[in-house]
Amino acid sequence: MSRSVRSLLSGNEACVEGGLAAGVRFFAGYPISPATEISEGFSQRLPQVGGRFIQLEDELASMSAVMGASAGGVKAMTATSGPGFSLMQESIGMAGMIEIPCVIINVMRVGPASGIATMPAQSDVMQARWGTHGDHPVVVLAPSTVAECFDMVVQAVNISERFRVPVIVLSDAGLGYMREVVTLPDPEELKLWERPRPKDPPEAKTDHTFDADEGGVPPLADFGEGYSIKLEGHVHDYNGMSVTHDSELVEKHLHRLQDKLTKAINEITIFESTGVADAEALIIAYGPVGRSAKHAAAEARANGKKVGVLRLGTLWPFPDKLVAEAAENKSLILVPEMNLGQIVGEIERVTRGTGVPVKALNRNDGQSISPRAMLEAIAAASN
Repeated sequence: MSRSVRSLLSGNEACVEGGLAAGVRFFAGYPISPATEISEGFSQRLPQVGGRFIQLEDELASMSAVMGASAGGVKAMTATSGPGFSLMQESIGMAGMIEIPCVIINVMRVGPASGIATMPAQSDVMQARWGTHGDHPVVVLAPSTVAECFDMVVQAVNISERFRVPVIVLSDAGLGYMREVVTLPDPEELKLWERPRPKDPPEAKTDHTFDADEGGVPPLADFGEGYSIKLEGHVHDYNGMSVTHDSELVEKHLHRLQDKLTKAINEITIFESTGVADAEALIIAYGPVGRSAKHAAAEARANGKKVGVLRLGTLWPFPDKLVAEAAENKSLILVPEMNLGQIVGEIERVTRGTGVPVKALNRNDGQSISPRAMLEAIAAASN
């Protein structure tokens, strides 16, 4: 008998439940609006399941603690908002380089700097991908509903563990505070992915640090199990014991960090397609703006206008093929974003040369973009 439960949850609360259901047993964080409720939730819930919560002095320490807990074999995560997310960037880059599984929830707010701490925005999209230095691997997911806050946190933990990569979940203040009825699945019915483990026993004294499988993901032993482990930020030789400047090894290593994600793009890409096949105009949206886009398309269809919606759940790695195929034979692509224009540049890149015009619809005042604004933008572009 299924033990699914219907609950009235906020987006922040759903993130907590998603992490617990995915097996997260360590959370380190620092209070910051509008993400504080995630820290509060984990502080209450983790002790109930044998986990550990720690509030640290800042976001730098929080991210470092998450990396340490993960290296010790525990599924770990943190949560923050814009200014704290900026402070985490160096450690996120290191987590990508040394392939430490971890999840970071960024409940976006209006910025830069302190901005408006309790109002939503989508202006951290490019920072999520390019915020740290170097060509680091990262996966970025963007939920649209409270239910997806639960689902995508579960998926984020799965992806981070399976591919040994930092995964960022981009929520926002509106979604974090919003309450909706959510059906939480029976935990035993969830499919959870685990990090690859060494096949040799510890007494073999074999270093598996860079011994990647066919998908490009090496096994990860827990600290304290007796394995030889090398985890630090330099590029190493194959055995992982010596820093190398060998250009061939450096190139191979950095490409592997990216290739393990591009090879698994179908497993990582999450999206929702509504009326795309026969649409004349296409709205490509993400996050809660995707909800407005679906309402706009439904109203347009009711008035005899063929408008479709491609809602992106995975923003990075960017789903080039998915977007290119959805754009075929369209007269217009509208990209509504609660920022001054970020993902629109990726869509312009993918569709360049097709002749399909791409129009940005931007708002960055802490308010969402309405279905009416989208329909008016489509009508204006069509005239």
